[in-house]
This record gives sequence, C-alpha cells and structure tokens, in this order.
Amino acid sequence: MIVGLGSDLIQIHRVEQTLAKYGDRFTNRCFTEIEQKKSDRRAQRAASYAKRFAAKEACSKALGTGISWGVYWRDMGVVNLPSGKPTMHLTNGAARALARLVPEGHEPHIHLTITDDAGFAQAFVIIEALPVK
Repeated sequence: MIVGLGSDLIQIHRVEQTLAKYGDRFTNRCFTEIEQKKSDRRAQRAASYAKRFAAKEACSKALGTGISWGVYWRDMGVVNLPSGKPTMHLTNGAARALARLVPEGHEPHIHLTITDDAGFAQAFVIIEALPVK
C-alpha cells in the first residue's frame, strides 16, 4: 500500500548560484558525504546537486513532515541499489518519521525517480508499505 507521495521541481541555476555563494557550507549542511562525492565528480555538478536536493524535498513531502518536525537535510540521502536504481537512505528524524508511517507487520520500500532537463531538476518519491514475508 502507498503511504506517502511527494514531488519537487527546482531550477538548476538556483542551486548553481547557491553553490557559488555558499560552497561547502551549503553542501555540508544539505548533503551526505556519499552525495557530495558523487556530485563533485560529475561534469554537470549543479544539476547533480539539484536532483538530490529535489529528491530530499520530495521525500520530506512523502513523509508528511517537510523539512521540519525533526527531519533534516542530511537525514535523507540519495543512494543507488546494486542495480543502479536510485532510492533514499533515511537516518535519524527521517527514519523515525518513516517508521511512524508504516503499519505493523509491514516494511517500507522507497521508490525514487530523478531527472533533469531544460534547466530544471525533478524528483518523485513514493513510499510503499509491503507486508513482511
């Protein structure tokens, strides 16, 4: 069953401006070390950060908290499954919010899609509760 749904759309140039103005202050505040390593080695660095930022916004909306109620930027990280498919890894406040969404006898599965085109980055997150097998 679907227990959460969120989406976000962001202009890449806004992230590019924020990176130029705040640099490490911004990246260290909002992104995990894994996300920083991946984004910093990309040719389209700002687009990579923008997609991850949009994913965090979408995930916080799917959790029903936004970036508040004890859920912080670094509590959510974009990671890849062995297949290469992106998903979200949640810790701290985000993990607690996720646990509150999922009914007993179920386990969470987070679906994530991210893309960028024409100066925008977009993300969709679906949180699904699957019966424990």
